[in-house]
Amino acid sequence: MSDPAISVRDVRLEYRLSRSRTGSIKEYTIQLMKRERNYESLWALDGVSFEVAEGEVFGIIGPNGAGKSTLMKVMARVLPPTTGRVLVRGSVAPMIELGAGFNNDQTGLENIIMYGTLLGRTPDHMRSRAEAIAEWADLSDYIDVPLRSYSSGMLARLAFSIATDIEPDVLVVDEVLSVGDAAFQMRSGERMMTLIDRGASVVIVSHNLSSVLDLADRAMWLDHGKSLMTGDPATVVDAYEKSVEAEEA
Repeated sequence: MSDPAISVRDVRLEYRLSRSRTGSIKEYTIQLMKRERNYESLWALDGVSFEVAEGEVFGIIGPNGAGKSTLMKVMARVLPPTTGRVLVRGSVAPMIELGAGFNNDQTGLENIIMYGTLLGRTPDHMRSRAEAIAEWADLSDYIDVPLRSYSSGMLARLAFSIATDIEPDVLVVDEVLSVGDAAFQMRSGERMMTLIDRGASVVIVSHNLSSVLDLADRAMWLDHGKSLMTGDPATVVDAYEKSVEAEEA
């Protein structure tokens, strides 16, 4: 049996929320000297463990605030866990908060190079791929225009085209298919399916339970930072829906 593409072991991630605001550097220094704890701990992830096999599509569902996006960022190596271990084998294409890191004063070409570099590619590689990236996003005529002139749909197309312009070993997807117009959603869905068909391991977060049922081989229900259930997508989705119905009742 081959090693898993993703291994998450007892991962916890703490956010510290300030209890009070100090009025001066002096007050802050005094608090440090007294070792006063002026924050509250919020565990966005609390002991999460799972594995994703090579070529597997793993869906993550749960309510807002469950920790899904935080878990995506940990797997995409954006956030380090407070405790626990995350191992991701191979190249990663994170599709999280598309366009985060764009500079509105720079041109489309400049942002292609910069955004691709943030994703771990070299500037020379991004320059060589810029024309093809802009063409897929239907932005060839706007590649030398500053991003402040782009619509939100144009930004989404550009970011998605950059993120998927490689054949990654692991694809981390956070609600990407819910942005843009219907035509963009169809094209982005087709490109993602192509990556899946070529053997990429995929972790997908979505509030669209139908997408999880259609795409995922297994699914996990996450709530308040804890994994409540992992297994067959139909079973997990059914349990989650019944829980939501019970809360609403």
